[in-house]
Amino acid sequence: MEIADWRNKIDALDEQIVRLINQRAEAAQAIGTLKHSAGLPVYEPKREEAVFERVRKANAGPLSDTEVVDIYQRIIDVMRALQKKD
Repeated sequence: MEIADWRNKIDALDEQIVRLINQRAEAAQAIGTLKHSAGLPVYEPKREEAVFERVRKANAGPLSDTEVVDIYQRIIDVMRALQKKD
C-alpha cells in the first residue's frame, strides 16, 4: 500500500474510534446520572484500575501497555469530567 492508502485507512479508523468514544461517553453520562442520584462519588479509583488492567490484558501491540494505559487515563479523565456535569 502507498502512503495515501494508509492515510485513508487511518481516516476510516478515526471515524470508527470517534463513534466508539461517543458511545462510551453516553454510557459514562448515564452512569454519572445514576451516581448523582445515589449520592455516589464520580471518582472511583478501584474501577479505574480495573479498566486499566482490562485494557492491558486486551493489548496485543504494537503499543506498549504503558502507552495504552496513558491513552485510557486521558479518556477516563474526560469521561469523569462529563459525569461531573450532571
